[in-house]
Amino acid sequence: MYICVCNALTDKQVETAITSGCRRPDDIYSQCGTKPQCGRCAERMLELLESTDAPVSAAAHA
Repeated sequence: MYICVCNALTDKQVETAITSGCRRPDDIYSQCGTKPQCGRCAERMLELLESTDAPVSAAAHA
C-alpha cells in the first residue's frame, strides 16, 4: 500500500526505513531518497513510528 503518493513510497519502504533507524518522517524521506511534498503522509509515518515503540520526534514532520 502507498503511504506517500507524491513520492510513491510504500508501506514496506517506510517500514524498512524505520527498522533501519529512522525516527522522524524527514529521516524516512531521506532514507528513501525523496523529500516531503504535500505532507499528508507524515501523519501516517508518525503512526507507524509510534507503533514500533521508537522514540519519535513529531516536530520534524513535513
